[in-house]
Amino acid sequence: MEPIRTIESRTVVIPRENIDTDQIIPGRFLKVTDKQGLGKALFSDWRYDAGGKPRPEFVLNLPEAQGCTVLVAGDNFGCGSSREHAPWALVDHGIRAVVSTRIADIFRNNALKNGLVPVVLDPASHAKLLAAPGAKVRIDISSQTVTLPDGTTASFPLDGFAKYCLLNGVDELGFLLSQEEAIAAFESKV
Repeated sequence: MEPIRTIESRTVVIPRENIDTDQIIPGRFLKVTDKQGLGKALFSDWRYDAGGKPRPEFVLNLPEAQGCTVLVAGDNFGCGSSREHAPWALVDHGIRAVVSTRIADIFRNNALKNGLVPVVLDPASHAKLLAAPGAKVRIDISSQTVTLPDGTTASFPLDGFAKYCLLNGVDELGFLLSQEEAIAAFESKV
């Protein structure tokens, strides 16, 4: 995992509420254990018609969405099942942060373990982003702030350990392995 200190990007906006993990990555794509290629299946039932042809009106298929790494969604993003494939698909597609007023706990934890930053904003700040698709934002992990298009900042919560892992580009296992000497020293005393 690469360290994440800041994310600067235009936003792509999906204003729907209660986007669940089955909408993010439908169940038929869960047969794989490899993260590579899952971005193609991201929001598959919304992005493609029954024949697999891209729906030109879906936001991720629009030319202006190309290169956007910040997804702004309606309230209660990532609800539903606990599938880790959902953050895998978002990251494989190029999304680095999801912004909402509420993000489901299991999704949030899975996101953090996979280098996807879950940003929960207050309703007023979130409304500014929903109303401005394609706006440029800056997410700063150290200060836990989002700089909005009008120059104001909004803070978001982030667990201290998750913040450490994002800033240092390590996952939980990587962190434990980095503590091998301290663990060995402790065990030698017991």
